[in-house]
Amino acid sequence: MSFVSVIVAGIAAFGFGAVWYTVLAQKWMAASGVPVGDDGQPANQKDPVPYVTSLICAILVAGMMRHVFELSAIDTFGKGLVSGFGIGLFLVSPWIATFYGFSARPKQLLWIDGGYATFGCAVIGAVLTLF
Repeated sequence: MSFVSVIVAGIAAFGFGAVWYTVLAQKWMAASGVPVGDDGQPANQKDPVPYVTSLICAILVAGMMRHVFELSAIDTFGKGLVSGFGIGLFLVSPWIATFYGFSARPKQLLWIDGGYATFGCAVIGAVLTLF
């Protein structure tokens, strides 16, 4: 695993998120309460900051996962996929559930965002082991 694998894995997770949130856009907008414009799209859709932040964060997650994978000898596609899935489901999603529980966010938002965290980490884990 190399620095390039971290960048590619982060980009892959970001791309997966684009698909995930495009498919679930209407449900996510309703559950999150994000302000929408007259066109029914998020009001901040043209603001690059959330997209750049999301990409940087995906690369940071991929970097830490690479470190953990190296230390744990996770070096096959299957191990990477399952380990990434586990990281998303058992490390990231519980934190999201905690935040959303205390802030009284809708359960549907937890499923949407927790699903992205779980499957996005699985994508990162799989991609990291390909390089």
